Amino acid sequence: MIDPAQVAVLLLAAGRSERFGSDKLLVPLDGVPVALHAAAPLIALGTGWLIAVCREASPIAPELVELGFEIVVNPDPARGLSSSLALGIERAEALGATAALIALGDMPFVSPAHLAVLLASFDRASAPIVASARHGVGMPPALFDKALFGDLRTSEGEQGARSLIRAAKLVAADPDELADIDRPEDIR
Repeated sequence: MIDPAQVAVLLLAAGRSERFGSDKLLVPLDGVPVALHAAAPLIALGTGWLIAVCREASPIAPELVELGFEIVVNPDPARGLSSSLALGIERAEALGATAALIALGDMPFVSPAHLAVLLASFDRASAPIVASARHGVGMPPALFDKALFGDLRTSEGEQGARSLIRAAKLVAADPDELADIDRPEDIR
């Protein structure tokens, strides 16, 4: 178990929503933008730092600031998810975080209870990577020890931390809880 005060949350919210056709992070889900649904359980964890990586002039960034997130701007989100990950990890490292919880802005159904289990499952020696699992496959949200920050900063393209997650301790969640929004029909 890790003390939440030592954890930096990284909400990756700089994507271009190409498959969706418009900014999916702003699409209302029960009257609230998708990204704010994704942010709410992260805030409830009471971690030391809340960091959102957004593209320049992101319309969701001011709302995230109001919720307590520090915004890190990704000036070139076309470089892929890994560019946002690297920027967020750089900031977490500069702040002195012991671990980083990586979450995606298009995953609005993750519960606070699942995130708490991720933190409770973490151990620097025996479980330095703890990832969510849908049908036995590791995925975000995922928690990484600071010893892995260098590897996270150097990932490329849309792969993000996928190669590291293969070695993670997995925490199963309801498959619906780990659903992400990629296409308009996913909102339904």
